[in-house]
Amino acid sequence: QVQLVESGGGLVQAGGSLRLSCAASGIIFSYNAMGWYRQAPGKQRELVAAMSSGGTTMYADSVKGRFIISRDNAKNTVYLQMNSLKPEDTAVFYCALDRNLSFMRAYWGQGTQVTVSS
Repeated sequence: QVQLVESGGGLVQAGGSLRLSCAASGIIFSYNAMGWYRQAPGKQRELVAAMSSGGTTMYADSVKGRFIISRDNAKNTVYLQMNSLKPEDTAVFYCALDRNLSFMRAYWGQGTQVTVSS
């Protein structure tokens, strides 16, 4: 059974940083693409950052230059380093795992709340 567990969310002031982690189990982690999505109240879930099994990365325009996705295959963990946080980054952040970057048939974590105060 595939399980994704996020951690690292919390409350931070604007301009601050947080690092999210997502630990995967029940699957060969290194074969899969990993992604971070977020959903703010009243908005659709959106892709924030993703990394393929080969290391290709993609970022939403709104986070380019501020967020960095990385993975440690030995630890079955993907990270999202978030710098220069803005109040509009406030959302529930979800980890996703899929065979490719489409995330059409992804496994999802339970989500972790990130709140950025102004």
